[in-house]
Amino acid sequence: MSTSVRIDDTLVAQARTTAKAEFRTVQGQIEFWAKVGRAALDNPDLPASFIAESLMAIAEPREEATVFVPRSRK
Repeated sequence: MSTSVRIDDTLVAQARTTAKAEFRTVQGQIEFWAKVGRAALDNPDLPASFIAESLMAIAEPREEATVFVPRSRK
């Protein structure tokens, strides 16, 4: 589904820079920021960085996931 939305040129330029660094399209970067922002508003007690990392982990293909290994065993 294609929808036209007007977005400030400065925000698009920032998204272009960040998208390149994070291997996303400009559209994908803006969508990611929107998801992080929405989740942050829904969960005000969580840091935005935690939300962003959680969303990236959810999107990571299962076969590429890093296995959790506890630091100490009791």
